[in-house]
Amino acid sequence: MEAELAALAASGATALVGLIVSEAFERAKSRVTRFFGSRASGEGAEEELQSARAELDRARLGGDADASAVHGRLRRRLEEVFREDPGAARELAGLLSELAPDTSRGFVSLVGVGVNHGLVLEGSPVHGDIHFHVPPGASPATGWTSPPDQVPVFNGPFSNRTAELAALVARHGDTGEGGSVRVDVLYGLPGVGKSAMAWRCAERTRGRFPDGQLYVDFAALRDQAAPATGGDVSEALAMCLRALPGGHLGIPDSLLDRANLYRSRTAGLRILLVLDDVSQAAQVRALVPKGPGSAVLVTSQGGMGELAVHDGARMVPVRPLDEHHGLRLLTDWCGAEAVEADQEAAKHLVRLCGGLPVALRVAAARLVTDEHAMSIAELAAELDDEANRLAGLALDGEESSVSAVLGASYRMLPPDAARLYRLLGWLPFGRFDLGVAAVAVGADTRGAQRLLRVLAKASLVERARDGRYRMHDLVRLHARERAAEEEPHTEEAALTERVGTHYLALTAFADLALRRERLRIADLTDLLHRATDPFAAPGGPPPLEWLDTERTAVLAVLRAAVRQELYALAWRLAEAFSVLFLYRRYLRAWAETLELGIEAAAAATAGAGTAGEVEEATAGEARLRSLLSRPLLDLGETGRARDQLRRAVALAETTGRLTLRASVQEFLGRCLEVVEPSEAAAAYRCSLELNERAGETRGAALATFFLGRALDARGDHAEAMVLLRRARQDFEHRAEPDRRMAARARAAIGVAHDHLGDTGQAIHELREAVRELRAAADGMQYEARARVQLADIAERAGGHDDLVRECLERAADIHEALGDVGLAETLRRRLGDLDR
Repeated sequence: MEAELAALAASGATALVGLIVSEAFERAKSRVTRFFGSRASGEGAEEELQSARAELDRARLGGDADASAVHGRLRRRLEEVFREDPGAARELAGLLSELAPDTSRGFVSLVGVGVNHGLVLEGSPVHGDIHFHVPPGASPATGWTSPPDQVPVFNGPFSNRTAELAALVARHGDTGEGGSVRVDVLYGLPGVGKSAMAWRCAERTRGRFPDGQLYVDFAALRDQAAPATGGDVSEALAMCLRALPGGHLGIPDSLLDRANLYRSRTAGLRILLVLDDVSQAAQVRALVPKGPGSAVLVTSQGGMGELAVHDGARMVPVRPLDEHHGLRLLTDWCGAEAVEADQEAAKHLVRLCGGLPVALRVAAARLVTDEHAMSIAELAAELDDEANRLAGLALDGEESSVSAVLGASYRMLPPDAARLYRLLGWLPFGRFDLGVAAVAVGADTRGAQRLLRVLAKASLVERARDGRYRMHDLVRLHARERAAEEEPHTEEAALTERVGTHYLALTAFADLALRRERLRIADLTDLLHRATDPFAAPGGPPPLEWLDTERTAVLAVLRAAVRQELYALAWRLAEAFSVLFLYRRYLRAWAETLELGIEAAAAATAGAGTAGEVEEATAGEARLRSLLSRPLLDLGETGRARDQLRRAVALAETTGRLTLRASVQEFLGRCLEVVEPSEAAAAYRCSLELNERAGETRGAALATFFLGRALDARGDHAEAMVLLRRARQDFEHRAEPDRRMAARARAAIGVAHDHLGDTGQAIHELREAVRELRAAADGMQYEARARVQLADIAERAGGHDDLVRECLERAADIHEALGDVGLAETLRRRLGDLDR
């Protein structure tokens, strides 16, 4: 738990510093003091808070923005508090979300406490092609198909650091005392070759880790906007869990639950984990696998000394190359003849590049690709004249030598490749495929591929195993700076619109591939007519897996679209993208997606130029608000869910769309089942009537199912049975049968039989429903519910001990896999009572 506590404490300290320097601190001071003072570890809290305020004031007046000392003291105090009282983090999150909502958003999100936080398609190039491979997800029946092999391959020459690499390989061949987990931290300057060394070590030791190799790039995780301390740890855990046995069963929502599940799933495995670009010790601690003989390779700019002191990690410095080894690298890339032709110039070039392999590789790329055959002496002379070169060799906080070399390399690009480079710097995410690059620059995929080859030869982009491309963080910064200097001020929004429209088309196609019969407000007919559907092609990517792979990029584009006031694009994208969350329940991301869409739809309505635009955006807002009630209910925010539905009902009424009004009433009924069960049936009857008036047969079947279930719950069992049987038949006999809903209806029929006193038929129907739900895609949570209902009835009937035990065991496994550890433990205690 120490890693999770450290992450929570660090994030909480950041939020507290933000509160202390705000104008609200004097009003809030007494409440924060009471929070600390109510605990044994809170002695002296008031004096410390006063001292912190004074120290931060002095720092600001002196022009020094460094609050690290104050932050460190608060972090250590919070670690004591959280260790003493595990519930204190949630209490503090609630307090800070009220007192300082803007500065505490990251901490509140990490703890898991809820907090309120004109589309032009003509002429926008849209490419339906998806230019990277998404492997199909493992089915629940097959589970883990093969060990993960995620570490990238270093394809360039690796003639340097042979002794260090040999020692690293030998160490990872030794399982250690008692099969302990080895942790090695490769640290050094950016671009010094840490990743290359880790990747090559992984390649050399693949056979020693029979359960596979996992890879997490924390630089890529930092692409996500509004990052919070610990948020990248949570996402890294999710990435690893998805690649491990049981990854298809679901990922818990909270950091602590993910960490617990990760330790459980790695306990019997021997794996190698490579963590790239780590910036905090907590990022490593939470991810150390539990399996004996496993190993962790970390790359970091800093030394991570606390990992050595407290966790037994070995620090491995990766230093810049000396003159001899820098010359060897130049020889590898440029050839011996070119280097030997002017040894002194080559030595000078190595010194100018500071011995950093990434800088030397960029310089070498210019030498071997320059059409005028620039000599080493000419390149060294050019770099020698760089006015900012010495500043570029400074440590963190200054420009690095990489930036200086990138500037020279950028100037050598052809104009069309240089423009692509600049525009890629404006992408709100760092990994992209060929289709995104083509849309960004406004070219076809063949032209974009040619330009990417130019950038790749200059080491300005790199291609990953899955076919996508990545720009290094420093390269992206340089590209973004060039874009701000050289592109028109309107181009960034235009780029977001092009890329957002591209993702809108693809998410809409994925949505249609998953289920054609679904209420959709946005009319995307013209857009989809002009694009190619990749999911309909033979061998196309699985739509759900593609959506999951691209969710970080799509959410980043959605944020950018709202920020740049592309409101019509944003709400349409939010609506289409919501399909992912109906199958993969990332509740916080789902809520954020819908909140952004609601904000955009309301703004689109206010800025609409025609009555038709007003009506569509209003309907879109109503649809998104009704959808938002789903994650809010699952997060326990019932008040906010009901408020969203009240507003959704009012908006839907103004549109005259019967199907929308019917859908909103259905969502209202599901909310009322939680907050006012006696009122739920009325909402479902209204939904049923509206669906029938609109001729919407699937919506009518859904309303019939929910109405039957609500009537059964309040005691009208005979009427409920009629409705549930009708709903099941409607789901089964559609042109696009809905197997999952039909199975859910069958489970409800079984419960109704029990209420009517027909226990034998109840057990039969529930057994069949369990079988059907287990075979249905993404029916696990409903299978677990049906199994518990079957166990309840069978236990009361008596004589079914084996059936009861089987149902409870499977339901507990499902709930644990889905992250509901508390319910899983309740079911296991019930199993224990059966054995007494």
